[in-house]
Amino acid sequence: QAHLVESGGGLVQPGGSLTLSCAASENILSFSVIHWYRQAPGEQRRVVALITREDITNYMVSVKGRFTISRDNAKNTVYLQMNSLKPEATAVYSCNGSRGPNDYWGQGTQVTVSL
Repeated sequence: QAHLVESGGGLVQPGGSLTLSCAASENILSFSVIHWYRQAPGEQRRVVALITREDITNYMVSVKGRFTISRDNAKNTVYLQMNSLKPEATAVYSCNGSRGPNDYWGQGTQVTVSL
């Protein structure tokens, strides 16, 4: 059973930056794709960014140019660099790894963008 653990959330002012980490307990390349999701209170969970095993990336339209997803294979970790953060980015951020028919989730990390 693979485990994913997110870290790096916190409180940041509008316009600030945060980098989230999603650390896997196994070879990160064993996952065909890693997604970052976010869920704000009262809203549905949405995909923020993804990276495939082949390094194909994609982003939610509203974060393109400000967020960057990357992977460090040696550390079995996927990162989400978030710049120019806006209050609407406030949410619980979770990573999801897909391997075959199975999906693996982390516990989530809270990001709050506020003065």
